Parts: sequence; structure tokens; C-alpha cells
Amino acid sequence: MIYLDNAATTPLTPGVIESMTTVMTENFGNPSSLHSYGRKANHLLRDNRFTIAKILATQPKNIIFTSGGTESNNMAIQGYALANQDKGKHLITTAIEHHSVLRLMDYLEKRFGFEVTHLQPDQEGKITPASLKSALRDDTILVSTMFANNETGDLLPIAEFGKLLANHQAVFHVDAVQAIGKMEIHPEELGVDFLSASAHKFHGPKGVGFLFTQPHHMDSLLHGGEQEIKRRASTENMIGITGMAHALKESEQNLEANTQKVGQLRSDFFSELEAMDYYLNGSEQTIPQVISIGFPGIDNGLLLTQLDLAGFAVSTGSACTAGTVDPSHVLSALYGTDSPRLKESIRISLSELNTSQELKQLATKLKEIIG
Repeated sequence: MIYLDNAATTPLTPGVIESMTTVMTENFGNPSSLHSYGRKANHLLRDNRFTIAKILATQPKNIIFTSGGTESNNMAIQGYALANQDKGKHLITTAIEHHSVLRLMDYLEKRFGFEVTHLQPDQEGKITPASLKSALRDDTILVSTMFANNETGDLLPIAEFGKLLANHQAVFHVDAVQAIGKMEIHPEELGVDFLSASAHKFHGPKGVGFLFTQPHHMDSLLHGGEQEIKRRASTENMIGITGMAHALKESEQNLEANTQKVGQLRSDFFSELEAMDYYLNGSEQTIPQVISIGFPGIDNGLLLTQLDLAGFAVSTGSACTAGTVDPSHVLSALYGTDSPRLKESIRISLSELNTSQELKQLATKLKEIIG
């Protein structure tokens, strides 16, 4: 089986597995305990927080460990919005966000009376600073956008958004789940107030992530103990946190080589597809790891099944429910709900662990299936 669905999740590296195994066997203490086992675990917790903070060029106190990207997004958006609604009840996001943002925004509208503006892609498929500027109001208190789209790989102009919001009361939340580990990101330099990440997108374990946060007033989602600098109750997942810190450190150390490797894989794949009729979704400004590609007249659900039977793991990039492929809300926003791209597109997502031979085998199988 050839795995090419890395935007959904990534395999663990040997180094990550080793770091987690060490914690399981040698450092099982609760970091809140006062005895030697607890102190040893607490020391490891501080080391992991320092490792991640250093990579993000921030202070350790600005890193809160969570259960993953969904919790980090909810913690930042809901936590800030509810605690600061006296400043205004207008929120801004985009139409191409992950469901953990879109459904939360819908919840805040229906349950608490917030008003949400969804920025739409322009004719070139881009979310522009101009559209954000025109949507800002005096009562806007939070703007939430992703760094890189999970279906198309499109990069949003985060630095430009940050500059635009520098003199506005609205805080800036960035869902960087698809970007962390694939590029250098320093949130404070970008003018970002909150930044979400999930370990399993950069060869770490599932069920753990982090939230970078400036010291803003926020409501807590979880109530209980005083873990995570009193901002997130619950005993820390030391096994997962250690694996995540190790995975991010590996990604940072090999960032240039990994980027070159993935770029070469992408180039090799398209070289093999030269004679085929296909199109790409999104803009030219993307992370190289994600390829959203469509083949005119070819049903993506049937194509996925044929590829799976042939030993290739790819996806549509949208939710699969009860055996049916739901239309992509991202492609709907980009091309309209009636576009044939919604039923023709698949997502191929790469990592540096893939090989050129695997991509060539995929291209050969696509040519065989599509003819």
C-alpha cells in the first residue's frame, strides 16, 4: 500500500516513536505531583514547552498544550469571543476554513448572538487583504483564518493580514495545522495573537496539539485543575507532548531538505502526467505537500475506490459520510456549487517519507484507470 494522504495524518518517524517509548517506560509520573517522579515529569514538560517555543521564536509561557487542532481552534475563538463580547460581537473568518472553525462560528451565532462575516475567494481564488479590510468594523473583535488550506494547499496572506490588524482592536487567530512543520512560522513577527497546531500533521502522534497565545483575557473551555499556566485544566498528555516536541524539532532541523524533497516528488509526478488531461485547483501559491487535481469527466468517488483497490491511499479532501463523498465546501467556495470540479477532484498529499518511485507508480495507475 502506498500512502499519499499526509494532509489527513502522517506516519510517526522512528525518532518520535523512540521518544514516546522512553516516556512510557521511564518517565510515567504526573507533572503536577510533588515527589521525584512528578518533578522529573515536570522537568520534561518544561523542556518540551521550551523546544516548541524556541522553534516559534516566542516565550514558553505562550505555549498551551491541547488535544489537537480542533481544541486549539475552539479554545482561541470561543474562549476569546465569550470573554470579550463587551467590546463587540462581530467575528470574521473565511469560507474555506476547516469545519472546526466554521461550525464553531455557526454555534457562536446561534447560541450567543454573534455576527459572523465569511470572506469569499476572489476571481483568482484568493482571500485578499482588501476583502478583510472592507469587512472590518468597529465592533469586530476577532479574525480567524487558516495559514494553508487543507484541501488545496493554498497559502493565505497571513503577514498582510497581521499588518492590517495591527491598529485594530480585533485579535488575529491563525489555524496553522497544515503549515506547521512545513515552513518557518514565527507568530509574533506575523502579528498573530493565537496560532493552532496539531502534532499528527507533522509526523507526531494523534490526540495532541498546542495553541500559541498572547496573554489575552479568555474564558476557559475546561474547568478543574491549574495545569497549563492555569489556562487549560487536565493532566498533560506527556507521551503525546514529548512525541510532538520531538517531531517538530525533527521537522525544523530538516526543513530545507524536506521542502526540496517534496518539491522534487511533486515535479516527478507532474512529469509523468504530461500527456494526461487534468487541472489543478486553487492558486499558484501553495504548500508543495498538497495537490488538488481533477480529471475532466472522471467521478472522484469511483476513482478513489479504484485507487484504493490498486493499493494507493489518497482522498477527496472532503468528508466521507456513510460511504458517500460529500461535496467540498472549499471547492464550492472557489468554483461554485454547480462546478463539475466538486465531483472530479481528488487530493494527493505528500511528505518527505514518500519516494519518486511511489509517485511514478501512482501516475502509471492513473493513466491505466483513466485511459
